[in-house]
Amino acid sequence: MDPDVGGNRRVFNRPGIDSSKNQKVCFHWRAGKCTRFPCPFLHSEQSHPSGSATVNGSGTHKRFADDSGFSGQPPRRSPNLKNNHNNSWGRIGAKKAVIKTEKVCNYWVRGNCNYGDKCKFLHSWSLGEGFSMLNHLDGHQKLVSGIVLPAGMDKLFTGSKDETLRAWDTNSGQCTAVINLGGEVGCMIGEGPWLFVGIPNAVKVWNTQFNQELTLGGPVGQVYAMVVFTDLLFAGTQDAILVWKFSAVTNTFEPVASLKGHALPVVSLIVGANRLYSASADHSIKVWSLETLQCIQTLTGHNDVVMSLLCWDQFLMSCSLDKTIKVWVATENGNLEVAYTHNEENGVLNLRGMPDLESKPVLLCACNNNYVRLFDLPSFSERGRIFAKQEIRSVEVGPGGLFFTGDGTGFKVWKWAEPVGLS
Repeated sequence: MDPDVGGNRRVFNRPGIDSSKNQKVCFHWRAGKCTRFPCPFLHSEQSHPSGSATVNGSGTHKRFADDSGFSGQPPRRSPNLKNNHNNSWGRIGAKKAVIKTEKVCNYWVRGNCNYGDKCKFLHSWSLGEGFSMLNHLDGHQKLVSGIVLPAGMDKLFTGSKDETLRAWDTNSGQCTAVINLGGEVGCMIGEGPWLFVGIPNAVKVWNTQFNQELTLGGPVGQVYAMVVFTDLLFAGTQDAILVWKFSAVTNTFEPVASLKGHALPVVSLIVGANRLYSASADHSIKVWSLETLQCIQTLTGHNDVVMSLLCWDQFLMSCSLDKTIKVWVATENGNLEVAYTHNEENGVLNLRGMPDLESKPVLLCACNNNYVRLFDLPSFSERGRIFAKQEIRSVEVGPGGLFFTGDGTGFKVWKWAEPVGLS
């Protein structure tokens, strides 16, 4: 057979086929180099009796896209199938397994994906088994930076970069109140009936039981992190960790200390083993005695901002924009050292831990690129992923297997499923 030229593509005339109908075999397909999809020329060497080739109304072969239901969307370019002449790509009627990528389909998000089950992208906000989304609540205009579900209440509270605090009815999912704070919410925590909200230059405090509202002054700049230990409130700010002590006599909080040592803002705080741990944008973690409020060790294992801390069992866990999660353990002399480092593809923003409904420990790990990974501990075996349209900055744990993720579009409510065979 002599090569012919069809447009800009070299082709071969197929034997037994009327060449006036352009039934030609793609030369580049035969060489294993065709990257056009769909290709107007044939990707097959099968012979047919003269005049018996299947054609559509225009006199050309039916294309793969027509036979597979993929019409209505721009065609995707096929991979380069070098030296693989026996693959089923492009063969009419060949069934191919749809391999899902770990990315949510943008057309599905907008409600107009025509591929259905054949779409290679996810038509779900999660990947994995054992948990499911119960609700997606929106209302905030910017990133949700804090979520709190106080124990024993039927109200859930969310704070946002849109400078508002919202209250939600946990039964109906309706927003019942909006409070304008006058500043972006940097963090939120709850302790008993108390709700603490960090904003620039202040901490707003509400006693949800007695409808009491307080404002604690002293912070310089944004309040990025808070934690409570007995009657002490700690707040991480741009230049220090501020400490208040609750007074039962005055039913308010009195300033007692300012812990200095970090060179840049303190962005995470956690309490465990009678220690306060602080993580900073200066790439370090500091360990503080809760008895003396003095720094007793500085950890320097990360090489970028340390975003979040978590205490689990006898371990301290830390995550960073350096794309690692580190597990720290105490040595015989009491100092902490790295026992294990888990590497991620993206920077890690937030860590939370909870048991599933079988009481197995699970780590929830929010990462850059808009997703949360769920890991079994201590194996770091992945249980699943949660996706969002925008960056997920808040992950919180509730009672009864509930947990929450907040991003720029609102927040989602998730729940662990009952194990198979249990009710």
